[in-house]
Amino acid sequence: MEAEKAEQFYGMLLAMAQQHEGGIADLMNTIFSFLATKTDFYTGGEKGAAKKMVLDTFHRHESRALARQEKEAKEREEETRIKAERIAKKAAETPKEEPRIKELTDAEADALEAELTKKKLGKKEETEKEEEASDGEEDEKDKGKMKPNVGNGADLPDYSWTQSLSDVEIRVPFTVSFQLKSRDLVVDIQKKHLRVGLKGHPPVIDADLYNAVKVEECLWSLVDKKVVTISLEKINTMEWWSRIVTTDPEINTKKVQPENSKLSDLDGETRSMVEKMMYDQRQKEMGLPTSEDQKKQDIMGKFMEQHPEMDFSKAKFT
Repeated sequence: MEAEKAEQFYGMLLAMAQQHEGGIADLMNTIFSFLATKTDFYTGGEKGAAKKMVLDTFHRHESRALARQEKEAKEREEETRIKAERIAKKAAETPKEEPRIKELTDAEADALEAELTKKKLGKKEETEKEEEASDGEEDEKDKGKMKPNVGNGADLPDYSWTQSLSDVEIRVPFTVSFQLKSRDLVVDIQKKHLRVGLKGHPPVIDADLYNAVKVEECLWSLVDKKVVTISLEKINTMEWWSRIVTTDPEINTKKVQPENSKLSDLDGETRSMVEKMMYDQRQKEMGLPTSEDQKKQDIMGKFMEQHPEMDFSKAKFT
């Protein structure tokens, strides 16, 4: 309950912190100056009571912060372990059987090649038809939704936004006849609500967020004295947002394109696996063989070239 009660003031405190160029030290100086000049914090109790209150509060939140840090470290370690086990299990389950062959005559080999070509073309046509039908269903279901912009977000009349799996970036431009300052703005970031606008004017954004965010990790700043940029840290880092707030039009998240640059953040083995999956997905979409199919075809082709005397017309490959 204490944390939830304090959370309602996080947006205001973040705004205060961003106006202190000296960082936390300046912010703390302002807070204690307020307590000294506008309250009886230092003089209203017994001698040493104020100091004890500050230290007790400091130690209580310090222990919570350290406990959270330790918990997050253990969670990351567990995720890494599970990920490594999953990759190892998948590698161990990959079949490594050698092709079984039967000697064929030249005529049978020619017949096999013609049959394989025919089947390949037939399979490609069938795949294309299935994909067309699937696309039709998806288009019907997602009819009316916007196509994502280059940043996997949307360009709206009053603002634009982009996203990755972990965060959201919002740009809110203001057309005014004067240079904006932080005190002219209202930016209130809550766990499930966002409000942005100019003081004394209707807000540009004032609605519930698509999903919850980590308020303590969210930031906003004023760029070129006319554009507010807001960074929201997602709690669920495994989903794409279809909109910023519930009053916005939705984008079609099925058309989101994950950024390739993020592959550099992965370890070598995981990156190779992800790149292989992305390649295979593109090949399937075009009705072309996947990397595994190509590997099998290459092995078969080389073997047939090396053994022209063998008949492959009735050969079965697994």
